[in-house]
Amino acid sequence: MGKKIVCKNKKAFHEYHIDQKIEAGLVLTGAEVKSLRAGRANIKDGYAQVKNGELFLYNVHISPYSFAARTDNDPLRVRKLLLHKREIRKLIGKLKEKGVALIPLRIYFIGNGKAKVELGLARGKKLYDKRAALKEKQSRRELQRVMKNDFK
Repeated sequence: MGKKIVCKNKKAFHEYHIDQKIEAGLVLTGAEVKSLRAGRANIKDGYAQVKNGELFLYNVHISPYSFAARTDNDPLRVRKLLLHKREIRKLIGKLKEKGVALIPLRIYFIGNGKAKVELGLARGKKLYDKRAALKEKQSRRELQRVMKNDFK
């Protein structure tokens, strides 16, 4: 009963500090669900916003399903996210702070076949933060390589 991950937003972890993660349901059409099951989605440029007390997902590209009878769905259409009202109210308070955005981190299916999106409450990184993170990642990788060779 694990999660089947459809797509990840690796760019988000490079561009932003992720403060908090939130799981939300997605309102999709049948063809979009089939397309997601085939792994045909891109969330790299996506973001979420609160509008009229509801949460919406923008700029997430879900490719049209090639075997669908109706192919009039826009791949970049705005999709509604499902969260409880109290969770949305908490998010509104946090999103009013300067420099905070709601970024999709990954889309996945849970055990009962429902599509979920993991959102991250993100703050933008400065260029020197990105460089430091990259340097740390490279040194960690080098250390792992050395440790691996020592045990052989």
